[in-house]
Amino acid sequence: MLKREDDTPAVPTAPVTRVEPFASRTRVAYLSMEIALEPAVHTYSGGLGVLAGDTAYSAADLNLPMVFVTLVTRQGYFRQVIDADGNQTEEPDPWDPAAHAVPLGALVAVTLEGRSVWIRPWFYELKSPTGGRVPVLLLDTDVEQNDPVDRDITDHLYGGDETYRLKQEIVLGMGGPRILQALGFDIRTFHMNEGHAALLTIELLNRFRRALGRQLPHFSEYDYGRVRDMCVFTTHTPVEAGHDKFSYELVNRIAGDLLQNGDLKDLGGTDHLNMTKLALNLSNYVNGVARKHADTTRHMFPGYEVRSITNGVHPGRWAHPAFCRIFDENYPVWHVEPEALNHVDSLPDETIWQAHMTAKHELADLIRQRTGTSLDPDLPTLGYARRMTGYKRPGLLFRDPERLLAIAEKTPFQIVIAGKAHPRDATGKAAIHEILGISGRLADRLKIAYLPNYNLSVARHIVSGVDIWLNTPMPPLEASGTSGMKAALNGALNFSTLDGWWAEGCLDGVTGWAIGDGAPSEEDGEDLYRKLEGTILPLYHDDREKWIWMMKQSIGRIGSTFNTQRMMRRYGAEAYLR
Repeated sequence: MLKREDDTPAVPTAPVTRVEPFASRTRVAYLSMEIALEPAVHTYSGGLGVLAGDTAYSAADLNLPMVFVTLVTRQGYFRQVIDADGNQTEEPDPWDPAAHAVPLGALVAVTLEGRSVWIRPWFYELKSPTGGRVPVLLLDTDVEQNDPVDRDITDHLYGGDETYRLKQEIVLGMGGPRILQALGFDIRTFHMNEGHAALLTIELLNRFRRALGRQLPHFSEYDYGRVRDMCVFTTHTPVEAGHDKFSYELVNRIAGDLLQNGDLKDLGGTDHLNMTKLALNLSNYVNGVARKHADTTRHMFPGYEVRSITNGVHPGRWAHPAFCRIFDENYPVWHVEPEALNHVDSLPDETIWQAHMTAKHELADLIRQRTGTSLDPDLPTLGYARRMTGYKRPGLLFRDPERLLAIAEKTPFQIVIAGKAHPRDATGKAAIHEILGISGRLADRLKIAYLPNYNLSVARHIVSGVDIWLNTPMPPLEASGTSGMKAALNGALNFSTLDGWWAEGCLDGVTGWAIGDGAPSEEDGEDLYRKLEGTILPLYHDDREKWIWMMKQSIGRIGSTFNTQRMMRRYGAEAYLR
């Protein structure tokens, strides 16, 4: 019979033979509250989950000994519906785990509010385009052994109140390591993708304490050192409000004495349990997700060594099939060695342009089917698609509608927009409403298409089908951002604030264009209009040869560098093999 972490019997539910071949070789566990595996599996909300999914695909490509752990989130994040007045409403977005994954033969328990809450893992076998495979475990509390009040803990991604979120983080951070041990995984390194999984550090401390077979009066620096040696922490949040904090009264009520004979406040903060601070204190390797973001994190949390590994995207997952065929024919190793894309500038212009136009026509078809708006594939198309929230400034492009209209009348273009606002983000919802209102007023003179329910499938069409990729966050609040990397793989030219990854990837006039100088400024909107009118749109209309040259530079310079193959090689060498 399988064992729980505290040596009481686990409940067998099904054979575990599917996971055993992976367990015998796996040494690294990657824990993330969300992972974007495929469009039909609704275990993600946005960039954090998409990054985790791309990470898993590259781990499979590179045959890395990794396992990925997340929540099953049966009801998904939410399905976005835009009503007739331009308001976002939310509906459940359920999926059936049994259609994509297999239940495994173990149940383990965590204690919540004095009750044993049982967790069952589902096994999802991720297969990359190169044939590589990695295991993904989806943690589920909807089992008959649980009290009805606990069966929905893993249902809603980022749903519910503070209590619900804390319970989810206990299931992930403490239940995840227990599941791995019960299934026979011998994990040497735990990688926390954001602070949601930070309670695994407490789980490891208590595991080592139990292994001693006796109670010591206090934890020692030796105990902390053992945990640090096993933990890697990647933070993605340069916004203070984005770091999860829980009152100690709530923690004690839900979880009891989490740290046996230890003072949790020494590790997690004196006023609240700060999950980021807990992870920082008990990880030997900490990194931000771009050079600028690492600097921001060091200022937010002085005294900690914060390195930087800039995010990437999985090339084979985000390049349009038309481009994949070109890359396969000319650079057969590009899936595992994207550096080969550096040679794309030697390809004929017509080859690149035809692949791009194939993607562009497909995007136009999708927009016509979903919205009824007919776009012209021959016009330059500007794309803006991401989470709708205040610091990303989704309304910057529309700050002066008459100016925007005058630019379009002089040098015609069209706009594609997509993105969800969090259900409790009133500012983000207001931005969607405002953009849709402006779009309606300008519809006769400037085509603006808003694609509702932004997800993996919609994203693939947009990043491959637009000509210009717009990103307008207020510096330094963009940790990294990866959507522009996906667009670049397909020859789109980035036009973005110098924040996150673009501060590293921008060669103005070569891979795209910068908005502003990288400092927070009210002048960014004016700079956006000036460059769009005076440089970008005239170049598209009047100098197609130069435009295609820049497309090649975008694919070659960005695609060869800002990818998860490079990213995972760095994690392997710098974080996992210490």
